[in-house]
Amino acid sequence: MKSLLSFLKRYWDVLRRPSVHFSLGVLALGGFIAGIVFWGGFNTALEATNTETFCISCHEMEDNVFMELKETIHYSNRSGVRATCPDCHVPHQWTDKIARKMQASKEVWGKIFGTISTREKFLGKRRELAEHEWARLKANDSLECRNCHAFDFMDFTRQSKRAAQFHSTALASGEATCIDCHKGIAHKLPDMRGVPGW
Repeated sequence: MKSLLSFLKRYWDVLRRPSVHFSLGVLALGGFIAGIVFWGGFNTALEATNTETFCISCHEMEDNVFMELKETIHYSNRSGVRATCPDCHVPHQWTDKIARKMQASKEVWGKIFGTISTREKFLGKRRELAEHEWARLKANDSLECRNCHAFDFMDFTRQSKRAAQFHSTALASGEATCIDCHKGIAHKLPDMRGVPGW
């Protein structure tokens, strides 16, 4: 233990002392290059975890919610535009994306401890998981929906009468957001018994 403390003290002394062998310019350039390498590695890792392939790499997602997504218009449609997991569940802006990634890191604990490792466990927690996601979308005014669906460009004449009326009133006035009405758009709804309005 004593030798470890003396090693740490010597190492700290070296770090505090000005460099004898390298100029300040070399140290600054080295730090700059190290920063670029770190930033590049960080962004590469961030983007690798922001793909559908990564999202469905665990069977909990692939066998449950991904199977449901495959049956919706968000997966296959006449225009060929397809929404992937990160399109709906990860904000596009960098700062919001980092915050969401930190928030989602607790899902790793769920994976480690098998919180939803079977279909039965998943169905048992489905409503809780859905309510968390709905609350997140409500809080950010359905930002991920609006990344693709721009209210300003909606053609109300091609919508059903009910949808056109709602979109042009409650949605336009800010009284509601996309997730208020479109909860079951990409995944099956959980058991909604006991929820007002269902």
